[in-house]
Order: sequence, then C-alpha cells, then structure tokens
Amino acid sequence: MITTNFNRFGIFILMIFALASCKSDKKIEKELKSDKFAVDSTKLEGFFAQHPDFKDYKDELYALYSKHDNRLVWFDTDGRNEFAEVLYDKARKLGSEGVTGKLPYSDKYESMFASRGNKPNLENDILISSMYFYYADKVYKGIDPQKSKDMGWYLPRPKKSLVDYLDELMKDEDLINKDETALYPMYYNLRTALHRYRKIRDSGGWGTITLPEGTKVINPGDDMPAVAQLRKRLYISGDLKSDNGSTKYDDNLVDAVKLWQKNHSVTTDGIVGPVVIDDLNIPVEMRIKTILVNMERCRWISPDLVKNEEYIMVNIPSYKMQYIEDGKTTLESRVVVGKELNKTVIFSGKISYLVFSPYWNVPNSILQEEILPAIERDPNYLEKHNMEWHDERVRQRPGNNNSLGLVKFMFPNSNNIYLHDTPAKSLFQKDDRALSHGCVRVEKARELAIKLLEDEKNWGPDKIDAAMRAGTETSHPLNQKVPVYLAYFTALADDNGQVSFYDDVYSRDERLARQLYNE
Repeated sequence: MITTNFNRFGIFILMIFALASCKSDKKIEKELKSDKFAVDSTKLEGFFAQHPDFKDYKDELYALYSKHDNRLVWFDTDGRNEFAEVLYDKARKLGSEGVTGKLPYSDKYESMFASRGNKPNLENDILISSMYFYYADKVYKGIDPQKSKDMGWYLPRPKKSLVDYLDELMKDEDLINKDETALYPMYYNLRTALHRYRKIRDSGGWGTITLPEGTKVINPGDDMPAVAQLRKRLYISGDLKSDNGSTKYDDNLVDAVKLWQKNHSVTTDGIVGPVVIDDLNIPVEMRIKTILVNMERCRWISPDLVKNEEYIMVNIPSYKMQYIEDGKTTLESRVVVGKELNKTVIFSGKISYLVFSPYWNVPNSILQEEILPAIERDPNYLEKHNMEWHDERVRQRPGNNNSLGLVKFMFPNSNNIYLHDTPAKSLFQKDDRALSHGCVRVEKARELAIKLLEDEKNWGPDKIDAAMRAGTETSHPLNQKVPVYLAYFTALADDNGQVSFYDDVYSRDERLARQLYNE
C-alpha cells in the first residue's frame, strides 16, 4: 500500500515537472517569435560596426535571415542546435582545409562555445551565421573571382549559394564531414596530402641529398653516401616502400626513381642528375605551400566537371593531356604548351570539329616578328617552307612538314587556341615543353582523332589515316561535342595523398601564395 502511494506521488511529481517544462518551452517559443529576437537591418548594421571583418558577408546574412523570416537560425526551444557545435569545430580548424587565415574574433567564439548556456541570444546567432559564411567562403569559394582572372585563370568559376548549402547541411549534420562532392575531387586528394606532408614536417622533414665533390649524377650501380640520403628521402615522401639504409644504388631504388621521374614528368631514365636532386632537396615546407596553392585552384573548378561522361583535360605544368571517360583515363599523351611569352590560356571549350591535312594560317604576330624578317633575309623562304600568300596573309600548305601536323582539333574561342598535331616529334622528349606559340601540340594526335571518332560510323583508323595524309584540307564536325579544359596545377595527388609536383612554368604559384598568406 505504501509502495503504491509512493508510485502515485512520483508520477504526480513527474507530471508537475512535465507541465512546468511544457510551459517553459511555450514561453521560450513565444519569446523566440517576439520582436526581441527579430533580425532587422538596424541590428545587422550595428553588428557589422562591431565586427567589421564580416562585412563582406552582408548580402549573404541579409539573404539568410530573410529566408528564415528574420528569426534566429541557430536557436530553438531546446537552445543552441547541435550543428552550431559541429560548425565551430570545423571553423576553428580551418588550417586542415588548406586555409591560411584564422577565424576572426576567436576569443568571442571560444567563450561562447565554452559555455553550455544555450539560451537564445541575438548577437550569438548572428556571430554563428557569420562564422558559417566565413568558413564556407574560404573552404568552398576561395579568393575573389576577379583576382583569379588577374592571374590568368579563365576557366568558369563554380557558382554556389552558401545560403542554400546551409539548408542542406542543417538537414544532415554529418554532411559537413562526409560531403566530398562539394568541391572538385582533386581538392580532397590534396587535402590528404597536406595532412601527410605536415606530419613529415613535424617529424623533422627529409634533409638534403649531397653529392661528393666532383660528382654530378648518381648512376645505377653507384655506391656512395648520397644514395642512402636518396633512399631515405624517397622513403619519407612515400615514393619508396622501405629504407634499408644501403649506399648501393640497386635495382629496387632505380625502379622507385623511375616511378618518381614518370610521376613528375621528367625523363624516366633512373639517372639522378642535378635537376632531380634540386627537386628532391626542396624543403617540405615549400611543398606544403605548393599543396595549399593548388587546393585553392581546386576551388576554382566546378565539381560538376567530373559529371561529364567524357572530357579532355590538359594540365599545363605537367605537359600532359588526358582523355577521361566515365571517370577513367582512356588516353594519355604528352603535350607541348605555350612558352613564357606566348602562354597557353587557362580556359575551357568544346571540341566541335576536326580539320584533316590543315593549312596553317600564320598569325599576324608571327608574320610580323618572324616570317617577314626571314623573307627579307631569304626571298625563297616561303617556298622552302611550303608557304604561300593568301588573302594578304601567309599560310602554310598541308603536308608532313606543316606546323600543325596532319590534324587539328577545334574548339572555337576568342583566344584562337586549339589542339593539334606537329611534325616536330622530338620536342616531346624534352623535359621542358613550354615551347609553342600558345596552342597545344599533342604527341598522340592520331590516337586522339580515333578516340573522338570511335562512335561515328565509317570513321575507322584507315579512313582517319587517309584524311590526315590526303594533302587536301577537309573538316569533319563531331556528332557529339567534347568538353576540353586547359588547367594549371603544379601539384596533383592520388587517393592516398601521394603527390606529383611540376615546375611552375608560368611563375604563378608565388603570386597566388602571396594572396593566400597576405604577404
């Protein structure tokens, strides 16, 4: 009997607490809907006066609160929502995303999130919203698009509504940690590399390789202390699976060097000369800087690019072209790109037609600077080079020695840039292949033509070969236009964060680094 009365009393007490809680929730809900927490323009302007570092996000903040009927975004009857905690954890670790700056007003945020007091607070709500826009802007958008254009980047920048993306994140709090579709996929590979290289740095780096006086190269079979240094260097960076400390340049190490050379677009001969040693001796801190620079460039490419069923990617610093179908590289070729004075433009287009046995219409700049002076020195210059005057311009007739080779791949653009074959095949054997007047010369031009036409009837390899060697210019429109992207990455990484670095052929890394580091 006593137990029964006690249970009834307990239930009564619980009911009282429940009613009190319900009244409390209703009171908080009523308060949240009151003008006390309304976010109007006056309050936002006052916020920016006290927090000027967030003024660049004024438009986004107005849009966010307008979308939420000018009410608090981060508080409800249960207090501050859990996603705010998740976001703060990400925002205070911006460095892990390759962002060099720190979250402004960090002391305020630290104090706010150190307290478990989750009572609604207007200033805190706007602070959290500003934190989101700062984080999302730095991680997902990067530097101002005009600044990237000023650095020669004309690939279309992705357009992402950070206000709409917040709605997606709030529906799934884990999305901010697991969403690897928000950015161009290479970003995530480089992020893995960044973590690896920071661990290498924090463990003391990788030292230097020093050759004995009078020695310029390490050849297979050589035995010297520098080989042990080489072995250790490649092991630390993950290019060699184990380090036995041997000073003998054995087959295992030769294979590792050749793989490193291949991945870094240098002659794959296993000979460790000054170029290779200078590259391997670059300090890890500088490599980290290069990774950060290229993570930033990844923010400038739409992640939708990889949704194309097929596309062509030319990376200028690696002197490489890839034909990608369903996410896999089905054709790869070395290329020659524009030299320093005739830089290949970073932009995109769609290959719409092929020209077989093409004429080369000499650009006016080349005519004025090269052809006309050559004609003055030798009146027979044009005939010797299979050239002729045509409509007050000079052009080179089709043939094996035509500067465009036997086929060109056209994606009409204002830059007059295209891909083409070349008779100068020896240039593809050079490590430095920034040698053209701006267009991209493709070593495997024939294979590219076959790939582009493989789904078209009556266009087998034999017909393509005949058209290339016909000596008469003909054009063929593609049934399906193929996107082509000319990009500029001096560091690329695989899924494991293993990085290949390339020469900064147009000296653009340092300028971008200054933007990121505010130097």
